[in-house]
Amino acid sequence: MKENLILQFAIFSLIAVGFLVRKLNIVTAQGQKSLTNLVVDVILPCNIFQAFLTADMDQIRDDGLWVFGISLVFHIFCIFYGKLLFRKPPEDERKCLRFAALCSNAGFLGNPVAEGLYGLEGLALANIYLIPMRTLMWSSGVALFSGSHDWKGTAKKVATHPCIVAVFIGLIGMLLKLEIPELIMKPIGYLSSCNTATSMLVIGMILARLEPKQFLDKSVLLFSVHRMIILPTLVLVACALLPVSITARNICVILAAMPVAANTSIIADQYNQNSLYATKLVVVSTLLSIPTTILWSTFLMG
Repeated sequence: MKENLILQFAIFSLIAVGFLVRKLNIVTAQGQKSLTNLVVDVILPCNIFQAFLTADMDQIRDDGLWVFGISLVFHIFCIFYGKLLFRKPPEDERKCLRFAALCSNAGFLGNPVAEGLYGLEGLALANIYLIPMRTLMWSSGVALFSGSHDWKGTAKKVATHPCIVAVFIGLIGMLLKLEIPELIMKPIGYLSSCNTATSMLVIGMILARLEPKQFLDKSVLLFSVHRMIILPTLVLVACALLPVSITARNICVILAAMPVAANTSIIADQYNQNSLYATKLVVVSTLLSIPTTILWSTFLMG
């Protein structure tokens, strides 16, 4: 428990640094965007690839099937959960709420937490968990905002996403037990080691956009309860009824408890939806995730 609290303190100290450097304009808005792209397109894929190449294949194979299946069922459930619960808000807010119910920040924030709790094995399982979510994000999620069902274009976007590519290459390398030359693995390892620090800095920079009045939106606060308390509790109950390992269960629950995906505001803006409301969902839930992540981690690891 002590180690877990130290981990959480370290993670959120990095968030505080990100918050300060953005508030003091040491990093500009453009710089933040560039850093985000660097993390998503370069550092995180290296982190994922290294995780699969160094993880225990037998453990990943057994737990990975459960994690994938639970994630797939959970995210399909979230589509119907959003439709059922968020029927009354105005259409532009309703779309944001339903997208946010489906898509959490399980990759950007969840990966470092999973790695901190279970090392590279946890990171590998986390990225297996993310496959269904990312697929549904770029298919059902985008269709929700755009009204388009371009499944061919969606399939191409999913298949070519750097993180998805890293997952499949890493899986192949792990299954074939490939010996990657140190000349290649060394720089990948250096980039991989930057993941937690850079990811948390960017989260802090996102929080720097917060204005106190944003907390006053009751619907955003209520949604955060759904996103980070009710949904992971449902996953926990479901896992208790299944013959899954504690590691697989904890990975699924902690990732289900992550705040709203940062892509929510980006995609809302791209399709001329209510990006301000989407940003409130992202920022408020991310801030509230600080205590909820500590509580979930402590409970699961206790």
